[in-house]
Amino acid sequence: MKKRLLVILLAIAILAIGAWLFLTRDTREIKVLVFSRTLNYRHESIPAGKIAIQTLAKKYDFAADTTEDASIFNEKALRNYNVVVFLNTTGDVLNDAQQLELNRWIQAGGGFVGIHAAADTEYDWPWYGELVGAYFNGHPNNPNVRDASVTVVDKYHLSTKHLPEVWKRTDEWYNYKDIQPGINVLINLDEKSYEGGTNGEKHPIAWYREFDGGRMWYTGMGHTNECYSDENYLQLLWGGIQYAAGPGVPVNYNNSRVAPEENRFQKVVLDYNLNEPMELAVLPNEDILFIERKGAVKLYKKSDNKTRLVTTLSVFSKLEDGLLGLALDPDYTRNKWVYLYYSPAGDDAKQVLSRFIFDGDSLQRSSEKVILTVKTQREECCHTGGSIAFGPDNLLFLSTGDNTSPRATGYGPIDERPGRSAWDAQKSASNTNDLRGKILRIKPEDDGTYSIPKGNLFSDAAQGRPEIYVMGVRNPFRISVDAKNGFLYWGDVGPDAGKDSTGFGSMGYDEVNQARKAGNHGWPYFIGNNQPYNHYDYAKNQTGPLFDPKKPINTSPNNTGIKELPEAVPPMIYYPYASSKVFPLVGEGGRSAMAGPVFYADQFPASERRFPDYYDKKFFAYEWMRGWIMAITLNENGDYQRMERFLPSMKLNNLMDLTMGPAGDFYALEYGTNWFSQNMDARLIHITYSSANRVPVAHITSGSTIGKTPLTIAFKGDQSRDFDGDELQYDWTFGDGEKSTDANPTHVFSKPGEYKVALTVTDPAGEKSTHETTVLAGNDLPQISIQFKGNRSFFWDNGSLTYEVAVSDSEDGSIGKGIDPSSVTFSADYLARGRDVTEIMQGHQANVEASAFLVGKTLLENSDCKACHHLTDKSVGPALTLIADKYAGDESNVSKLAEKVIKGGSGVWGDLMMSAHPQLSQDDTEKMIRYILSLSKKAAKSGLPHKGNFVMNKHKAGEKEGTYIFTASYADKGANGMKPLVATEVLALSYPLIGADKFKEAKKATTFLVTPEIWKELKEDITIVLPAHEAMVRYEGIDLTDVGQIKLGIAVAPSYFSGGHLAIYSGVDSTEPIGSVDLEIGLTDLGFKELLVNLKPTEGRHDLVLKTTCKDPSKVFAGIVSMEFIKRK
Repeated sequence: MKKRLLVILLAIAILAIGAWLFLTRDTREIKVLVFSRTLNYRHESIPAGKIAIQTLAKKYDFAADTTEDASIFNEKALRNYNVVVFLNTTGDVLNDAQQLELNRWIQAGGGFVGIHAAADTEYDWPWYGELVGAYFNGHPNNPNVRDASVTVVDKYHLSTKHLPEVWKRTDEWYNYKDIQPGINVLINLDEKSYEGGTNGEKHPIAWYREFDGGRMWYTGMGHTNECYSDENYLQLLWGGIQYAAGPGVPVNYNNSRVAPEENRFQKVVLDYNLNEPMELAVLPNEDILFIERKGAVKLYKKSDNKTRLVTTLSVFSKLEDGLLGLALDPDYTRNKWVYLYYSPAGDDAKQVLSRFIFDGDSLQRSSEKVILTVKTQREECCHTGGSIAFGPDNLLFLSTGDNTSPRATGYGPIDERPGRSAWDAQKSASNTNDLRGKILRIKPEDDGTYSIPKGNLFSDAAQGRPEIYVMGVRNPFRISVDAKNGFLYWGDVGPDAGKDSTGFGSMGYDEVNQARKAGNHGWPYFIGNNQPYNHYDYAKNQTGPLFDPKKPINTSPNNTGIKELPEAVPPMIYYPYASSKVFPLVGEGGRSAMAGPVFYADQFPASERRFPDYYDKKFFAYEWMRGWIMAITLNENGDYQRMERFLPSMKLNNLMDLTMGPAGDFYALEYGTNWFSQNMDARLIHITYSSANRVPVAHITSGSTIGKTPLTIAFKGDQSRDFDGDELQYDWTFGDGEKSTDANPTHVFSKPGEYKVALTVTDPAGEKSTHETTVLAGNDLPQISIQFKGNRSFFWDNGSLTYEVAVSDSEDGSIGKGIDPSSVTFSADYLARGRDVTEIMQGHQANVEASAFLVGKTLLENSDCKACHHLTDKSVGPALTLIADKYAGDESNVSKLAEKVIKGGSGVWGDLMMSAHPQLSQDDTEKMIRYILSLSKKAAKSGLPHKGNFVMNKHKAGEKEGTYIFTASYADKGANGMKPLVATEVLALSYPLIGADKFKEAKKATTFLVTPEIWKELKEDITIVLPAHEAMVRYEGIDLTDVGQIKLGIAVAPSYFSGGHLAIYSGVDSTEPIGSVDLEIGLTDLGFKELLVNLKPTEGRHDLVLKTTCKDPSKVFAGIVSMEFIKRK
């Protein structure tokens, strides 16, 4: 007992000493940054708040700086402060990189003080919501400022010890949502003392806590100017600043829990101009084996920094098929085995998983052992999966797509009509006797067979295929396996429906999934967080009941497995096209979820290269469309805790594969900008890290690098950076033997040719990096434009487009004057919300390929091949059309025929020897072959004439989300021995309706999410814009040609909205409105109405600016929901 009492007394003494030190420290060590940037509503009390804090600084002898410049959120600047005050900030005030810097500063021990509207800030950043402790959820109106009483809960805290138990005051009283459970409440708001509270008896209005390595303190009071002359309020604020400052010492960025600076990472391009790269594997010596969809297996050699072609598999590469997956055997060092998953060429529709011997230089084709075959259909696109990963115990995981067309619906594809199995995912994903729409788990054996490990989904073969580990997936395109616990991760690319449907079910979601054990993940019956689809009868066009995730039933006639399926497992992360309420950090827009590795620091040797311990045990997910990588923190059980952006400033060009190398850093593939194409920005990259001296970053900028000779280019290298502040040495090579050591040289390319320009920057420690660019001298880039009269933003019902594609080229001339109109390709298509993006891009790929064929045609006509081969008639050699008919349809023939053209050969069409053409490159020859094969009767012919009239009638009546996409391309004839160049223009015309929340900038206006729970008239969530008195809302780049009126969809409620005057301007600097309207809101007006604004005739694109004047300046004008642009009659 005495021992226990001694321990208690000792603990009390330690706490007392700590408190005494805390209270008596030198307050001059406090350095405060007051940040008051606003992007939505701006409080008039901000200047008073700044003056008040600076007055406190003088009184209590601490430093206080003020700013609204978000660029101050960097390590160099934030090191100078131990407290940051968010003074009535609103909106998304920090970009991704600045968010990371605030995060790091808190982790380094910084203290945060939030005042009032700091809770009305950064809604799409979950970490900030945890930091501030809650988000704003409205306040009383009419009036918004009211008298109320608050009750002090903690009478001993520095910030509240001076206050009376009950404090009566006047302020704007916030309600809150997402109140964090870990906050320590200082003051509660008494909802009985005023009207309009929604948080009940426990309505916190001031709180504090330690958070993520630092401290936070917040008060919801501080709306009015009078607050900042109230001595009680000022002492409250001063106490909050003291608490946030903690011990009053500088922040410590060396703590291992602090995220590393982004500039310690570097994206190094190892190879580029790849042709649809798919997956990669890093060899023990850091050579990299990678594959391309059309069949190429390539090897990047680290020793000479070059890539070479290892072999080309003969694959079926239409639709999304081809060479899809690659993995090294876990025992590769000993057995040299690699695994490939591909679609063999030929009439047999299937994918195969094969094992080959790869000795580090060559793939032994004769060593192939087909381990597993997955039967498919090739009549309709899409969804192949195809990712391979190994887990503990050398178990192989393979993902397969549902092999189902998304074209009929953006919801669950369950078309059970005869002959429609390609549109029914019940034949595959939810069929326990089919390997499609699954993730398989097998144990490869040495003899090329496989065994079934324990723990797969079906131990009884009568119930389902024993290879199945996960069923019910749509397109699990990239998977990974935790090397320690065996947890499986995958991204599942979801359907395209943008809204929930009463007849079909849930909108589309992408998912990031985790499987700790075998399970059914629900597709095509469920999506997202197990949101169900309806059992729709396509034969009767009749909706049925919602599927039950607890007991899914597969009654499709296309099902060959069991009917009663395992309970559906929800995903770890899920998100739609629109912003996600649950995972707001993922953003909005197109979606293609992918799963990357789980990083364990102890699996890699300690070095300056190895990723920092901060990322230990974090799982990395990434997004092909949105261009982000997320580092996801899991708890000890593997449960999701939080996500954060990884390298948010790094531009990624459709990240296709991401894996850890043997040194503990990332290697990755970028697919590039254009679908189904070879892209200059399709790259093999290395994401490096340095914990010591940072490698400098070389960067070249210049004007156009394409043109006729002499071509003079001013290069700039002074934007290269050294993050350690060292002086850099510049070394330029221009590809023509000339060099320079200037930072910004100008160089003249006098002879035609393709030149590789390289800048290498070196720091004093000898670390260097190189940036390269290509100059094409001797041929001007053609200019192309789609010309027509009318609006270039919108289409209207029953509209038509009288267009003409104009082309000019300094060498070729113009259409009709040197350029044959048939050499210009033009296509049009309609993208409805709910159609698969892959489908629309495949359609436009035909247009791009048509341009590529014209390049091949020009190369052919400039070669000696035309002497022996005519288009349709036999000459010395066969007609080009006969060659096309014989070889078209098999992608592998392209490289084979190209090789034969280069080397020469005979025996196919006769005994006459075809001459060798060693002067031709493989790339140019393949372009010629592709042109020849395009002449086949099998080749699809498409496109529109270069001028004409296009009727926009592909959309359905009432469809208000679609877009017409027009693409024009021209390949010139080349000049001065230079290759042809392709120019392309894409034009998109959207339905003339936009959500009011799609603004670029807003002042004194905010957004608010209205749900059916809030407003029962609604069928779905909507976001409204709430402009206050003298608000401004700007929409960027809208074409007002032919727009006669704007129909505003608005929400009105007399208790909250006052109406008033709304004016519309064509630009921020415009002083004369192009339209205006007055809004009267009666006492009984409640609900949604339309407001019509007549516009003056205005031509061209402008920023559309809305300005409001409220009838009652204390209220909001109205809730603006949408804007519809009405065509002038």
